[in-house]
Formats: sequence, C-alpha cells, structure tokens
Amino acid sequence: MKRILSFLFGSMLCLFVQAQFPYGTTGLLHMPTADMQRDKTVMVGGSALNKHATPGWSYNTYNYYLNITLFPFLEVAYACTLNKGMPGNYWPESTWGKFTNQDRQFSGRLRIIKEGQFWKYMPAVVLGGNDVLTRDWQAIEDKEDDSGFGTPVSKGNGRWNRWYIAASKHLDLYGDFGIHTAYLYNRRADYKLNGLALGANWKPQIYSNLNLMAEYDSRTVNCGLAYSFWKDHIHVVTELNDFKYLSAGIYFKIHLK
Repeated sequence: MKRILSFLFGSMLCLFVQAQFPYGTTGLLHMPTADMQRDKTVMVGGSALNKHATPGWSYNTYNYYLNITLFPFLEVAYACTLNKGMPGNYWPESTWGKFTNQDRQFSGRLRIIKEGQFWKYMPAVVLGGNDVLTRDWQAIEDKEDDSGFGTPVSKGNGRWNRWYIAASKHLDLYGDFGIHTAYLYNRRADYKLNGLALGANWKPQIYSNLNLMAEYDSRTVNCGLAYSFWKDHIHVVTELNDFKYLSAGIYFKIHLK
C-alpha cells in the first residue's frame, strides 16, 4: 500500500522520460509500455547507471545500446552494460576496479493490438522480452535446471532477463496523457520479477519537448526528467530510482523512412 501511495504521489510531483535507458528499449523508466516508435526508427544511446538501477551490479556502471524499429509492430535492441574486475571472482588482480568486460543483451517487442484497433477505447498491447537469448550455463553446470535460452535462473548470465505483456492508452488532457500497465516475469534468483507494473506519462501541450512520467515497476517507484531537442533527434534523460538514486543518459534518434 505504501508503494502504491508513493506512486500516486510521484505521478503528481515528478518529471520523467519515455525511454528505458537501462534496457535500450521503448517504455517508461524501468517498466515496459505498449508504445512503439515510428516505422524505421533507429536509436543509439548510452547511460550512466547507478547500481540501484541495475539487476545486481555492486557498483555504478555504464551502458550503450542500438535500437531499431523494423516495422510499426516490431522493435529489436542490443545493449551492453560494462563490468568491472572485482576481488573474490575469476578476474585477475590487474583488472580490479577497472571496466574490463561487458554484459550483452538482446531484446524484442511485438505489438499484437494497435491502440483503437477494434473500438475507440481499445488500448495497445505489446508482448516483449529483454535478455532473451541467454544460455543459463551456471544452472546447467550445477545441474539445477537445463532451461536453455530465455529463462535463466542463476545469478550469472541473463541478469536483465524478463518477459512481459504491456497495455497503453492515451488521452487528450491538455496534451498527451498516457496510462500504462504491464505484467513482468522472470525466474532470476537475484532479481526476481513476477508482478504488476503501473505508470503514467504526460507531454504538456504548451511544452511538448518535455515528457512527464512516474511508475511503479513491480519493485520500486521511480521518477525522472527528459528533454528532447534538435527536431526530436537528441534526448537527454535522467531518473531517480526509488526516488533516491540518480542515473542519466542520452540517445540519438533518426527516422529512416
């Protein structure tokens, strides 16, 4: 109940962004939505991520990503999050405290219902997943589970893994006001997701370069700030994860069609 009240309070007070810069996919901050980019949109970006905005990093890190909307109903993305060499692991001492490797993830989003497709108030619906091509080698070696691709259960590979169904509906309320809900699921031992997410966003009519949003991503309540300029090509984004931990990023967007 406390988290729900915080979400409602944040919806009234916070400024936010419509880009999941931790994942490199379309959405709010951490929760997915059913919004899609224009056909043939390409986004290239990078972020400075607070450790609390990541699924298991013990230090602040960075990421970069490439996102392509191949068709109006299909989006794919590739993202990398940097890893440091740390004591007590398999990293040699010469790498301790230095970024020496990266965690890779592939994501996909498929819109199965377009907003207003069957009736005026029909929300858009999207099925999607992040880190969907990960082989859970640790679980296989430990003989815990031969789960194959897409549903890692260990604390190793596939840290960004999740599957979801999301719905979004937009209203004209002195600008574009969006209402979003999603159900998220994974089997991670260290970053388990299995619950409902709720979010809202508002682009004021008098200042459409600004996007205002808040969310409960099934784990934390988040808010942030985004600003777009140069004809919507460059977007600067920030986030307060759990209303406390700051992350920021920038991405460049172009339309090939």
